[in-house]
Amino acid sequence: MISELKENERIDELHRNGYQIIQNPKGFCFGMDAVLLSGYAVVKEGEHVLDLGTGTGIIPILLEAKTKGRYFIGLEIQEDVVDMAKRSVKLNRLKEKVEIVHGNIKDASQIFGRSVFDVVTCNPPYMNENHGLKNPELPKAIARHEILCNLEDIVRETAIVLKPRGRFYMVHRPRRLVEIIEMLSKYHLEVKRLRPVYPMVGKEANMVLLEAVKGGKPLLKLEEPLIIYKEQGVYHDEIYSIYGY
Repeated sequence: MISELKENERIDELHRNGYQIIQNPKGFCFGMDAVLLSGYAVVKEGEHVLDLGTGTGIIPILLEAKTKGRYFIGLEIQEDVVDMAKRSVKLNRLKEKVEIVHGNIKDASQIFGRSVFDVVTCNPPYMNENHGLKNPELPKAIARHEILCNLEDIVRETAIVLKPRGRFYMVHRPRRLVEIIEMLSKYHLEVKRLRPVYPMVGKEANMVLLEAVKGGKPLLKLEEPLIIYKEQGVYHDEIYSIYGY
């Protein structure tokens, strides 16, 4: 399997079920936000899951390891990243449970149809047109900036592909929270849970995890903060648990 690695690629351990993932540091590697989202999303036995903008396939692979979901699909637009994610699925012998599909988030409902998934997850580009952009062709820029799709594209397509009462899980930046909630409401996705993430006590929140339900009634639970570090370089116990250490 090592022979299938391409230039600049490496294999990293995921500390779940012995799974590994192929990544290219010259492109874009998954971050803590993806791992936290995989720990926040609730996937019940037998459910079908779609991950929008899956990148390396990290979220479908981790959700397969952590839950009893039936089938997991990752949708990704960058062909070279799709190839890499497919090889990670093969590496972990997950072809019966995890599928990587090449396509644009904007076309998700055309690719998969209406009301087909129990759960949709997304670790989207955080930055909109108000943030500076050096090179829109770079994989890192595509992953971080709303170049190929924006927040409304993600929410609209999620609302179409989710089953009634289906659940949507997303990680994003707190500064865009008002916009996010308004957009979800526009497409009849009601935020039910919200958890702010802080790098350390005394610091500002730098992430927010949320769950929204298609056709849900307004009733929001603001959950206790998730603190990443006890002190510099030392995670809180919950973070070690999420990572699987």
